[in-house]
Amino acid sequence: MSITILKGTVVSAPALGKLDITENGCLVAEDGKITGVFPALPEQYAGAAVEDYGDALILQSFADLHLHAPQYPMLGMGMDLPLLDWLNTYTFPTEARFADPDYAREVYRKLARELIEGGTTRVCMFSSLHREATLILMEELEKAGVTGYVGKVNMDRNGIPALQEETEESQRETLRWLEECRDFRHVKPILTPRFTPSCTNELMDFLGKLAAERGLPVQSHLSENTGEIAWVKELHPDCGQYWETYAKYGLWNDRTLMAHCVWSDARERAAMRVAGVTVVHCADSNQNICSGTAPVRVMLKEGLNVALGSDIAGGDHLSMFDVVAASIRASKARRILDGWDTDFLTVAEGWYLGTSAGAAFFGEQPGFAPGNRLHAIVLEDGDLPQPHPLTAAERLERCVYRRQKDAVRAVWSEGRLTFSREKK
Repeated sequence: MSITILKGTVVSAPALGKLDITENGCLVAEDGKITGVFPALPEQYAGAAVEDYGDALILQSFADLHLHAPQYPMLGMGMDLPLLDWLNTYTFPTEARFADPDYAREVYRKLARELIEGGTTRVCMFSSLHREATLILMEELEKAGVTGYVGKVNMDRNGIPALQEETEESQRETLRWLEECRDFRHVKPILTPRFTPSCTNELMDFLGKLAAERGLPVQSHLSENTGEIAWVKELHPDCGQYWETYAKYGLWNDRTLMAHCVWSDARERAAMRVAGVTVVHCADSNQNICSGTAPVRVMLKEGLNVALGSDIAGGDHLSMFDVVAASIRASKARRILDGWDTDFLTVAEGWYLGTSAGAAFFGEQPGFAPGNRLHAIVLEDGDLPQPHPLTAAERLERCVYRRQKDAVRAVWSEGRLTFSREKK
């Protein structure tokens, strides 16, 4: 049996808005699974090696539940365009380049390392429609220590000539990809119809049946932009609302992720709550592309599952520290838009959404709960000036908004040390 003991200021989010803090505590895992957080090391572990990080923060690592891997090269581009124009002008041509496996390898290796070095250890990620590039992405994530789900995008209409499949080709390549990715241990497949306008009824029906037959999760987009919603209505006049275009094909259940949901009304939100669909809030992207500001507080009060996504490259930050901060800022803008009737997110709530809420999609309990796999970040903040001696909660708040150079000292993913930086 292997024992991992991390000593420092241990902070976790066991519930929305709550922090568990153990100063000078020990986070213990056996064979990669957490056994507990202790104010003093239990006698049974006497003699075991301890990774003593002094006063550094030991935090949960992040779960990024919505990002587009082939858009990584275009971070920070096209931010003056609305969604549909942005897709056609920047996104589709960029994704078309991933027909080249060598280019895919170069980009995805950098992406995987940046994710793990920033403390993101769990993802639900879109690849492009290219089967070979999708396998390369899964391989590079696995090598770096990132865990989670990757989807080969399906799109057989409304693309560009260089980025669109024939329906039968999309079906055939999806089945082949599923066979070829069986041996990955930590990165698994997720079915990925890009969004309703990108997939014919025939393709959606195929994916729904495939999801049911193989018990596969599903990820897509929902009610991100008013122009998109109107387009979906034209394509599916039999559906009263956008969500029904997924539900009628069996793509709507508790293993479904829907990104954005900016314009989801009470009926659509109720449909998500009843089915157990997880909303992935992407604050940066929604503001950059002028889609709107999602009513996250209302969703939480109504009992929806809500987690966070960077949504690169609509979102311009890959770091989930920045994504948490953006979500808090967006909730303050939403409060103003709502006539000050809704509360904004606190730092503790934003931290929960960026960590525990996302980990729940992978079957984990919130916080550093016993039985969870060890996913953790060691964060140094001692080089930053202090206005007064800071509490652990204040230190967490500041690290959301500001971090010193090389702040992330170590990262554990699935019980494995996947990144370590020597202290200077």
